[in-house]
Amino acid sequence: MSEVKQDNRFRRYFKETRAEVRKVHWPTRKDARSLTTVVLVVTIVMTIFLGVIVSPLASALAGAIFVQQNTLAIVALAVAGVAGIIALAVVLRRR
Repeated sequence: MSEVKQDNRFRRYFKETRAEVRKVHWPTRKDARSLTTVVLVVTIVMTIFLGVIVSPLASALAGAIFVQQNTLAIVALAVAGVAGIIALAVVLRRR
């Protein structure tokens, strides 16, 4: 009785992977460029937006922690920061 030689596991994996990659619908160059532009614009806008929001909050929080030692101010700033993050998440979720 002769045994049929089985493919190596790695060889089978790469064959199956190649077959799956051939099934993928790849975007055109124009689609890829436009999607990349959208990602870059959103990244830049969100970086600027978060920088404007977080920078003053961070400096105020640092001032409250290291200079005044006022517990109420620290708690108020922390609550305001969390509320801002939640509000941002709600606004982005509605879109």
